[in-house]
Amino acid sequence: MNSREALLAKLSEILVDEFEIEPESIHMDASLYDELDLDSIDAVDLVVKLRETTGKKIDPEAFKQVRTISDVVDEMEKLLVK
Repeated sequence: MNSREALLAKLSEILVDEFEIEPESIHMDASLYDELDLDSIDAVDLVVKLRETTGKKIDPEAFKQVRTISDVVDEMEKLLVK
C-alpha cells in the first residue's frame, strides 16, 4: 500500500464501510466536514481505523490540519515513509 491510488482506495473502503459515505462522493478534493459530513467524533474514529490499517500511530496534532481526502492521503503517505 504505497501508491496514492492504493491509499485512496483503502481510505475509500474505510469511509464507505465505517461511515456509510457514498463511494461517488469520495474524491481527492472532497471536504471531510462539509461534503462528507464527518464530525469530530468521526474524525477520531477515522484516526483509529487508519492506525489499524497502517500499523502506525497518527499524531493527533497533524490530523487537526486535515480537511480533505487529499490531506488524509498525504498524512497516510508520511506515516508509511517513516
